[in-house]
Amino acid sequence: MLTTPEVRDHIRDLTDAKSLVAIQEAATARLLELDAEKRPVITPGRSAEIDSTISRACLRFLTGTVQQPNRTGRRFDILLDEASTKRLRSDQTNRWHTIPDDVERFRLTGIPAGCIKLTDEADS
Repeated sequence: MLTTPEVRDHIRDLTDAKSLVAIQEAATARLLELDAEKRPVITPGRSAEIDSTISRACLRFLTGTVQQPNRTGRRFDILLDEASTKRLRSDQTNRWHTIPDDVERFRLTGIPAGCIKLTDEADS
């Protein structure tokens, strides 16, 4: 296996852009693989909190259970727990979700995976 200095020397010696682009694409792909290995696996049934990065402030820090993903696996439904359902129902800034008084657990749809913070330990 090449050492990092050897790889840098090899890249420095390349003379055509096509070769540099190929190396850049390979490095990017590997970085994405390494990043994916570090991310927690979002699966239905896991406990989760919607973090502060979601754009709608009324959804921040609500908690519940992860439901099914969308077709791309980049967004998930969250079944809110009772406390979060009550909080969202009474939030004066909430103009998007109408929750009837008799609903104890409300289902939010299309929450981006990047805004979901898992709060339980994954089963081994």
